[in-house]
Amino acid sequence: MKALITWGGWDGHEPDLVAKQFSEMLTRNGFDVDLFDTLDCFDDPDELDDYDLIVPVWTMSELTKERAQNVSYAVSRGTGLAGCHGGMCDAFRSNVLWQFMTGANWVAHPGGDGVTYTVNITDASHDLVAGIPSFEVTSEQYYLHTDPSNHVLATTRFPTVDWYHTPNGAVEMPVAWTRFWGLGRVYYNALGHKQKVIASGYAYELLDRGLLWAGAGKALAKANLHKLKEWENNYSNF
Repeated sequence: MKALITWGGWDGHEPDLVAKQFSEMLTRNGFDVDLFDTLDCFDDPDELDDYDLIVPVWTMSELTKERAQNVSYAVSRGTGLAGCHGGMCDAFRSNVLWQFMTGANWVAHPGGDGVTYTVNITDASHDLVAGIPSFEVTSEQYYLHTDPSNHVLATTRFPTVDWYHTPNGAVEMPVAWTRFWGLGRVYYNALGHKQKVIASGYAYELLDRGLLWAGAGKALAKANLHKLKEWENNYSNF
């Protein structure tokens, strides 16, 4: 199995360290990993289609329409897409196709880094969270604008820190979810402001399972490629 990891953008999210951790996790699970520190690796849709998994580690960066379409093409054909924190859902704020594909976009983290909150497992029967209890983390508590079609695996009770949003009342904010983009599997986890947050424990286990789940979809997609024809005919209307 082959994985592409690309990293860059805002240094505050330690993209080099997070990308290195993802590479080690995937290598340990039998993946051949290609590691890039540029978005040029998104230039060829056919090359992207050769991968089982794409892992972006970018924050507050810019993605061209063409590159977003190339990733969309590969994922729609079964290549998995997986990542965490701002490295995936605050990667390209101005690219709506990316937001549609990943299932959310970051908008705030009241209190900043150092907020202690609980991650609540909401679908304990799902293989990606089975046996993992609810747990506490100290990091940024993400508020995301999320797609209602996401299959939510974990949430956090928001807010922990009061701000202008407080009069709206408390909500269950998704932390981890799965979704599909065409035939491709998409996994996201909001943890990981610093690499140490996801370096061990339950946060590590959630990501490890999510990466493998997303990467396993390519082999299953091959039998259903015929379904893409109608979807692709409608793509120009997006």
